[in-house]
Amino acid sequence: MSREYNENQIQVLEGLEAVRKRPGMYIGSTSSRGLHHLVYEIVDNAVDEALAGFCSEIDVTIEPGNVICVRDNGRGIPTGIQHQKGISAVEVVFTILHAGGKFGGGGYKVSGGLHGVGASVVNALSVWLEVKVFSEGNIHFQRYENGGHPVTPLHVIGTTNERGTEIRFLPDATIFDTIEFDYDVLKQRLRETAFLTKGLRINLHDKREGKEQSKTFHYEGGIKEFVTYINKNRTALYDKVFYAEGEKDDVMVEVAFQHNDDYTENIHTFVNNINTTDGGTHLVGFRSGLLRTLNNYGRKMGLLKESDKNLTGDDVREGLTTVISVKVREPQFEGQTKTKLGNSEIKGVVDSIVSEQLTYFLEENPAIGKIIFEKGLVASRAREAAKKARELVRRKTGLDSSRLPGKLQDCTDKNPENCEIYLVEGDSAGGSAKQARDPHTQAVLPLRGKILNVEKARIDRILSSDEIKNMITAFGTGISEDFDISKLRYHKIVIMTDADVDGAHIRTLLLTFFYRYMQPLITEGKVYVAQPPLYRVEKNKQHYYVYDDRELEALYEKIGRTGIKDVQRYKGLGEMDFDQLRDTTMAKENRILKKVDLNDAVLADEIFSMLMGDKVEPRRNFITENAAYGTLDI
Repeated sequence: MSREYNENQIQVLEGLEAVRKRPGMYIGSTSSRGLHHLVYEIVDNAVDEALAGFCSEIDVTIEPGNVICVRDNGRGIPTGIQHQKGISAVEVVFTILHAGGKFGGGGYKVSGGLHGVGASVVNALSVWLEVKVFSEGNIHFQRYENGGHPVTPLHVIGTTNERGTEIRFLPDATIFDTIEFDYDVLKQRLRETAFLTKGLRINLHDKREGKEQSKTFHYEGGIKEFVTYINKNRTALYDKVFYAEGEKDDVMVEVAFQHNDDYTENIHTFVNNINTTDGGTHLVGFRSGLLRTLNNYGRKMGLLKESDKNLTGDDVREGLTTVISVKVREPQFEGQTKTKLGNSEIKGVVDSIVSEQLTYFLEENPAIGKIIFEKGLVASRAREAAKKARELVRRKTGLDSSRLPGKLQDCTDKNPENCEIYLVEGDSAGGSAKQARDPHTQAVLPLRGKILNVEKARIDRILSSDEIKNMITAFGTGISEDFDISKLRYHKIVIMTDADVDGAHIRTLLLTFFYRYMQPLITEGKVYVAQPPLYRVEKNKQHYYVYDDRELEALYEKIGRTGIKDVQRYKGLGEMDFDQLRDTTMAKENRILKKVDLNDAVLADEIFSMLMGDKVEPRRNFITENAAYGTLDI
């Protein structure tokens, strides 16, 4: 059968039709993450008003029926007729892609939503959207339906003394997997936005029945308070948070940092309030300014002798929590995801502002300077020990199966895309898993007991742990700065532990290790958690597997309690016959796997440091507050 391909097969999608056809191109996905992105697009427009100095408060409300309302007290979207299109500027903003006040017309000095697609994309992906503009004594109103089509022209519906913009919209359930908004997800993002916009007040309200709650975020200290917030589950080494701000060559820079007694670096970077998770030139500038200034200080104060080597970047950043926020008129991002800043001139600007103000800070706070430097000296000695340990691990790590850990039962398929590795708790469960697996594509690595808590250990100690070395060697990726995900031997890493407290603890220890030292495994979706059943119920020669007590009660209601021959509660994987383990937890056609998703780096860091750190009180409070929910997704 031939398929014609000519000019008749070329489609032209007019206006917002393209957005509805390929929504993932504009908001990333149509999952829950994409749904919440709609809110961020509208909020970011209001934040741009705040950055320009015209907005002090934003209200975000989840209304009944999952309608979102965002109200700000900025200048209000211009309501006059836009000369190019002959319609109101409001209608242009909401119906035409790449239209807005962020393309050089002087409306905004800096802006997060650089592509000008935010409001129009939200409109395109909504059942309906309503906008009210409060300006020049009037309330202007327009409604759009059926994917962004205006129902009426913009018109005046009343008078007011207020100013600002209010946008209400209902996401289209035919586009998104779900339109159920998560209050906690919005809370995390809005808190971060408030930290980054010093003085801005953001109010979040949930008015859905049975879910009523509110939270206000307002931080006069800005990113200084952000650092304190991130460090709240750690022990800070000194009381003051270093803070520098300055403007040079139309670039505004804010940097705040504080050392704690942990061993990992924790840096969050932002450009125009966009989270640049892959760093960029602003991060490079901070690191170079920090390192040079601290080494100069060490020499000047006699903390480094003439014969001593300078500290390295890793030394001075051990246990360092940092927030870097820059505002740039024309940022250049590498890739479509805006996760890495590419402007070369930013490096020098950040470097000079940090080095100049850090020099003053150290001179005015010599006790803090000594604490920071001594932390670096201890880290330097540990780094030398870690270098030897890493070389040993590096020599043992390879793709040759003869070098793989002895306990690893490898699979025969050598294509990583087809391969999975199950990390199993103990030899007993490991034995069952080895019999239950598909030997062509599934490998099994038993782990002895609970692995080292990496939250409380330096890299040299981590690399001396046999269980951790076995994982590093089996994965083939290396660790930390040696990590290379292209060498990963299995594209699914499945944590399979008992459904009890010890199993949950082991799972958390493993996730902490991956998050701190192999984070791309999580961010690129390679880590999964297996879901073994908790009960096996037999009745009339049929058996049923259920995964929690609620499912068990539902099963009893369905099949009745009379005539049940046996109810088996699995205390651990080792109690399951290998065929039961295969049928329920390992066979691809039956099993349930939960992908570990890293939605928010700040939230994930907060949870890991709280659960695995030294402070008992935050952990106790967290467990008390969340015990009823039973599960935790990072």
